[in-house]
Amino acid sequence: MASTNIPLQPIQPSTSKDQILTVRSNKMASSDTPQYNQTPSKNPAFTVDFTWKKWRAMVSDASNPGSDPLYTVHFPFSLETHIVFKKTSDKEVIGNGKLNFVSINAEYELRGQKARLLAQKRWRTVYTHRSLNFSDTESPVTMTWTSDAGFKGWDFICVDEQQMPVAKFTANCWGLTNIGKIEFSGSKANDRAAQEEIMVTGITLYYCMVLRCNNIFNLFGSIFARPGQKQHVN
Repeated sequence: MASTNIPLQPIQPSTSKDQILTVRSNKMASSDTPQYNQTPSKNPAFTVDFTWKKWRAMVSDASNPGSDPLYTVHFPFSLETHIVFKKTSDKEVIGNGKLNFVSINAEYELRGQKARLLAQKRWRTVYTHRSLNFSDTESPVTMTWTSDAGFKGWDFICVDEQQMPVAKFTANCWGLTNIGKIEFSGSKANDRAAQEEIMVTGITLYYCMVLRCNNIFNLFGSIFARPGQKQHVN
């Protein structure tokens, strides 16, 4: 079914609609979300901030406040609901995410490679994607995203095939400009290709879930979905 044009933006401050979103996000949070434990040494992290004037998000190095953004995230107005990720230095498009108006799955492209975020549950945030960046061989591995929602934040945790957390995207439910923070951990924490993969998949998944919480057609998509039946294409 065709997609529709739905502007993407940070969650607005406290309104009745936003309170409904928070309740829905709590219901869709994963009950089996792995614990993300910070180590004494600071993990590398990105901050994601929205600028209304330019209608885009800026992704910056959290350890270097005030520095130029590393990436920009664009939300173009079009008939398709999609997100574009660019390097700030040379405007190179490194990836994009595409949301669906009915299907609860999402598509994304990273460095020319198209892939999908596949829902594994109807009513819980459990999504998988395939990754070469987190693989120690030439074969892709399956990464799993789950979520845990609170009153102020919505945490999206990504784990590897051994169920070890590799990243956490904490979305700020009430921020006008501060969308959230992406923290990296594990052996690939400082790998730029792995960081870009987490950024593209994590932000795409976040807006996929925001759309699901606010779009009745995604409700029907959940009802008729067959989670876990579709397979990833390597």
